[in-house]
Amino acid sequence: MNAIFRIDGRNVDTSPDAAGPWSPTMQHGSAPAALVTWAAEQIPTPAPMQIARVTIDLMRPVPVAPLMFATEVLREGRKIQLCEVKLLANDTLVVRATVLKIRSEHQTLPSGVSDVPVTLPGPDDSRLIEPAFSSSPFTSAVAMRAARGDFGVPGPGAIWYRVIKPMVEGASVSQAMRAVVAADFCNGTSAVLDFRKWTFINADLTVSMAREPVGEWILLDAESAIGPDGAGLAMARLADIRGYFGRAVQSLVIEKR
Repeated sequence: MNAIFRIDGRNVDTSPDAAGPWSPTMQHGSAPAALVTWAAEQIPTPAPMQIARVTIDLMRPVPVAPLMFATEVLREGRKIQLCEVKLLANDTLVVRATVLKIRSEHQTLPSGVSDVPVTLPGPDDSRLIEPAFSSSPFTSAVAMRAARGDFGVPGPGAIWYRVIKPMVEGASVSQAMRAVVAADFCNGTSAVLDFRKWTFINADLTVSMAREPVGEWILLDAESAIGPDGAGLAMARLADIRGYFGRAVQSLVIEKR
């Protein structure tokens, strides 16, 4: 199938293209991030709402295999909805996510309150990159253009990402899905360690957004911090062609290969 996932009721078929760089049997974090965001967006709301936060705990490696998903509304209100999405493989919980939605209602803001503009090169003026060192099939689903630095090269980086393959068969890629797919590349965008010698897998992902992004390209303006005892942190400011709109944070598990 061309899409990463095919949904049949609560059952999910997974394409081999969901695999990430760490193992051919383990999904790239962007894949389940897109899936739980899609599932949360299917939950009706009492008023028009937008996703303000997605927090994903990767309880176990997510296999490139059939999955099941379950959703629950944890809090329903006129102004917010908090929902939970779980992904299971062979009845084992592999992902638990919470998604916060906030009512969409136009506000007339004071003058001077606006998006912080991006001063880095835009996607059309940035360098096309293909991370040759990574065998991740999921990278075929995403286009990358480097505004500063390079993917997987040590140091802070700023890279534009665009989803170019359907995530869920028969469904368009929502703007929130575009944001979370890009966000899970944070640790590669701002690598501190050599990918060939170290692994720095994220155990979670939190994406917070002040507004829904616009357009197909999402910028990660990222940096990482690595501690001496096996933990690390990858962080990014999220932007689109209009300006900065959000933040992404990953907790990293650091190991030598």
